[in-house]
Amino acid sequence: MHNPTHTARPARRVWAAAVAAVLFLSTACGTATEPSAASVNGTHAASDFDAATRTDPEFNRTFRHEFADVDGVRLHYVTGGSGPPLILLHGWPQTWFEWRGVMPALAGHYTVYALDLPGLGDSAGSPPSYDKATLARYVHQLVAGRLGLHDARVAGHDLGAAVAFQYAVQFPRDITKLAYLDLPLPGPALDGPRYRGLSWHIAFHAQERIPEALVGDHVREYLSLFYPQVAFGGTAFGGTGAASPFTDAEIDEYTRTYRRPEVLHGGFELYRTLDRDVAANTAAPSITTPCLLMTAAGLLDFTRATVAPRVGAIVRAVEVPRAGHWLAEENPRFVTAELLGFFGS
Repeated sequence: MHNPTHTARPARRVWAAAVAAVLFLSTACGTATEPSAASVNGTHAASDFDAATRTDPEFNRTFRHEFADVDGVRLHYVTGGSGPPLILLHGWPQTWFEWRGVMPALAGHYTVYALDLPGLGDSAGSPPSYDKATLARYVHQLVAGRLGLHDARVAGHDLGAAVAFQYAVQFPRDITKLAYLDLPLPGPALDGPRYRGLSWHIAFHAQERIPEALVGDHVREYLSLFYPQVAFGGTAFGGTGAASPFTDAEIDEYTRTYRRPEVLHGGFELYRTLDRDVAANTAAPSITTPCLLMTAAGLLDFTRATVAPRVGAIVRAVEVPRAGHWLAEENPRFVTAELLGFFGS
C-alpha cells in the first residue's frame, strides 16, 4: 500500500498521469498473445492451474490443488499439512501463489488452505459483486459449508485482508484468530474519496472500463512496472526505485491468470467496490477476534489508525523489517515467525 505521506497531487491528476503512462506502454509494446482456454458456462476453466507447481516434487509431496463449486463459482485452493485449519487470502495483483514462501513452514503446524478469491486466479466464474462482504461469504461457504471448518485461523494480505476482516464480522463463531497484513481498512477512519487519493493505482483501477482497455494487451508489462513501485525502497515509499521483488518466472505465473480478461476485470472490480466496502465496514460492529497486524516498514501507525476503530483486539502490531507491500515475499522468514507465534499462542 502506498505511503500516504507521499501523495502530493489530487487523485484525478494522478490517475490521469497513469492513463497517459499506460497509453505510452500500449504503443511501445507488442500485442500479447492470449493463452488458449477451455470454457465452462461461458467462463474460463483453468487447465493450467498447476503450471507453477507441477514440476516441483517437494511442493507436491505436501500440497495439492483442489476445486469446489460454491454458489455458481468454482473456487480453486491449494491445501496441505496437518493440524488446525489456516486460511490464506491473497491481494492484488496476486493469487494464492503469494503465500508459497511461507506455506511449507505453516504446513508443519496447520492444515493450510491458500485460496484464489472468487473470480481471480484459477477460480472460475464471477461473484455478483466484488465487495469484500460478498467475497467473505463465498470464502465462508467453502471453508465452513463445504469443508466443515468452524475453527479457522484466517490470514489476509492487501485486499484479502479486507475479506478476512469481513469474515470475522459476519462469522465470528467460525474464526479463532485473524492476521491482517498491510491494508488500510476502508471504513469510518478512511472514506472512499480519501482512500482513492492514497495512490494513483487505486484511483486508476476504480475507473469504469478504462483500465481493462489500456492494460488488456499488456498485462505482463503493467505488472512488471507496478510490483517494484510498492516494494521496499520503491517510489511509493519515497525511495528512488527498487528492483522487482519477483523473478521473471513468478511474474509469469501472476500474468498467466491476470491475462484472462475476466480475471483482469475482477481484479479491477476489487477497487470499484470501495465505496460499498466503506459502507459495510462503517456499519459493522467492532470485532473481538484476536488480531495480528503486520505492515510494510513505515506504515504501522497509519494503518493501525484505520484498523483500530473496527478491530477491538489487536494483540500484536508490527512492521516487517526491510519489506515494502509484498510482506510474504520480501521477508518470508519474519512473516512466517510472526504467523506461527501468533496462531500458536
